[in-house]
Amino acid sequence: MEFSLSLFLQDVGSSPILCITVLFTLGVIFVNGWTDAPNAIATCVTTRCLPIRRAVLMSALFNFLGVFVMTQINSSVASTISNMVDFGGDTHVALIALCAALFSIVTYSVGASYFGIPTSESHSLIAGLTGAAIAMQNGIEGVNMGEWAKVLYGLVLSLILGFATGWVICRLVTAICRDMDRRKTEPFFRYAQIFGAAAMSFMHGAQDGQKFIGVLFLGIAFSSGQDSVTGMEIPVWLMLLCSVVMACGTSVGGEKIIKSVGMDMVKLEKYQGFSADVSAACCLLYSSLFGIPVSTTHTKTSAIMGVGAVRRLSAINFGVVREMVLTWIFTFPGCGLISFVMAKLFVAIF
Repeated sequence: MEFSLSLFLQDVGSSPILCITVLFTLGVIFVNGWTDAPNAIATCVTTRCLPIRRAVLMSALFNFLGVFVMTQINSSVASTISNMVDFGGDTHVALIALCAALFSIVTYSVGASYFGIPTSESHSLIAGLTGAAIAMQNGIEGVNMGEWAKVLYGLVLSLILGFATGWVICRLVTAICRDMDRRKTEPFFRYAQIFGAAAMSFMHGAQDGQKFIGVLFLGIAFSSGQDSVTGMEIPVWLMLLCSVVMACGTSVGGEKIIKSVGMDMVKLEKYQGFSADVSAACCLLYSSLFGIPVSTTHTKTSAIMGVGAVRRLSAINFGVVREMVLTWIFTFPGCGLISFVMAKLFVAIF
């Protein structure tokens, strides 16, 4: 079943709760493009391969292409998110619960930021959907454990695979270029790192864009009276909408994040930045093809740590590892609990 843009706009105009759900989702996509996407170009900027404004524009373009192209090739990440939870048979109530889940994500992210607790939009999204599903079904029956297991795999992959791939690729580059004149390899790695940053931006769009496409797709299904997305095809206009909003968010910038990831964690040279970008992009490609939702931020930062470990372990700022662990500890129970409470409250009110 295909869902047209005109029918979607008609439903948004006639359903306030769908309108709010769409606005919340687009807002989260915009913030994701603003806060997460700069990670893709952090090393490229801090090694001075590209000035920040050009890097941001390049990232916005490739984020757009990542969402649009990868969703048409393989939309399994979007499907994983859509099929991960079951809000029950009443589609009106399910739409209210979805709205509550998105509200909890915004609330948690703002609150966590105020108290200095590290967050991940991907983890918040998964926790919010899960908390609302448990509230609607009064138990874990509302959670598809087979799809949720992919999330757990993603947690492991985003660290272990990112770190290992970063270490291996950097070791290979170091071995190949060991006897070369550093001054002669500098121009090559400058352009190679620009390529790596573009690939990383593309895969960020492919991963994070598909996650939020899955949420919007679920809302569209509920508004049309379907309790699941089975048999529905993701329309091209929806891919374009999500990719444009994410690209707009990326174009806002994120200089503080670029400095934090590209300079504060590990001081990188151009060949190391190239190794980190290519490693992270490969990990995200693998995860996307197998429909495994992962944190793009954690994948990139673990790849940078793997590159830094080639030099010496003391070159890594392990405070970043601590922030990742805190994200896991606080986000899933914290955002999930808020979503559970808000879903119960929203259903009672609306």
